[in-house]
Amino acid sequence: MNKLISQIFVSSSLLIMGTALGVWGSRQLATLNQSSVSDTIPPETSLQPVANSVFPPFKQSSPQKQGNFNFISEVAQKVGPAVVRIEATRQVSFNNSENFEHPLFKHFFPEQIPFERTERGTGSGFIVSDDGLIMTNAHVVEGTSFVSVLLPSGKTYEGRVLGIDSMTDVAVVKITAENLPTVILGKAKDLIIGEWAIAIGNPLGLDNTVTVGIISAKDRSSSEVGVPDKRVKFIQTDAAINPGNSGGPLLNARGEVIGINTAIRADAQGLGFAIPIETASRIAEQLYTTGKASHPYIGIQMITLNQDTIKNDNIPQNLGFENVPEKGVLVVKVMEDSPASQAGFLPGDVINNVNNIEVLTAQDVQEQVEISTIGEVIPIRIDRQGKFITLKVYPAEFPIE
Repeated sequence: MNKLISQIFVSSSLLIMGTALGVWGSRQLATLNQSSVSDTIPPETSLQPVANSVFPPFKQSSPQKQGNFNFISEVAQKVGPAVVRIEATRQVSFNNSENFEHPLFKHFFPEQIPFERTERGTGSGFIVSDDGLIMTNAHVVEGTSFVSVLLPSGKTYEGRVLGIDSMTDVAVVKITAENLPTVILGKAKDLIIGEWAIAIGNPLGLDNTVTVGIISAKDRSSSEVGVPDKRVKFIQTDAAINPGNSGGPLLNARGEVIGINTAIRADAQGLGFAIPIETASRIAEQLYTTGKASHPYIGIQMITLNQDTIKNDNIPQNLGFENVPEKGVLVVKVMEDSPASQAGFLPGDVINNVNNIEVLTAQDVQEQVEISTIGEVIPIRIDRQGKFITLKVYPAEFPIE
């Protein structure tokens, strides 16, 4: 009996010890596993679902690549501060205001009706002197004496219109300021077809917009461009020039102003035109010093003689030609009491030399007259039915009417 009790006691002891060892071993194993997992995760990182990104990581630009990438951006940064926004307000009269004076109209509408409305326009300009002299288009500021001038820096000035010239579409505005950024004037006559052209302005009210293209043509006559009332040989470019660009600078690759952009053709898709800076500067100088521009005038109507004009029968029949010259500039009409009339010009005369320079087109003649001085003689050689004569013409001021 005692032996049986002893065996039971030993067996129970062994069972209890085995159970205790098993529990202790399980706890140690769990602690070991938790420690190994925690060693692979940073202490401050919580476990998150992981997703593979399809985008590459962002690269930090190196300091040397944060500057200008090309000449266009260099020109924009160099010239941009000198390109301004011009806002003009003008009063426009109704064309049919006479109808409102009719007694019947006044009977039904006895109250006074305004015959004017306020018109606002936005254009561009550029600063040519650090004390605030600005060049722009005449049509930007026409009809007003004062405009609002906004600089890229955010400063706004009142600008006084010193003068406008509708025949070249050039105007000069002055603001009172000091130490302003200015542009550098280049030379349009040195342009090469195909070279870069950069336009800066405020098209559609979007300040300091930069567009780029090439010089696609030079010396486009006013008639070719579709504005025969202008006295300009235009620069043609495919750099975008939209409403609001008018008056802003056209620049070469060095950032020099070669022309004043002018949005004169609303239907000119993909084409822009600019007034050569030599013409604009000459007119602006007169506007600044006298308030008006002078345009020499001799008083003839003329057409260019070439195979096309002869082939298409564009020669008036009343001139009495037996053999029409194949080149030169044909005088079609001489205005009464004009300098040409006083010098002895007759319809049918063919001009081939002006001021000792050979001319082949009517535009050539107009250009030589334009750069002449009012009251100073211009020798013009003509072919009158096979006889060569040199006439002396004294240009007069272009009549306003």
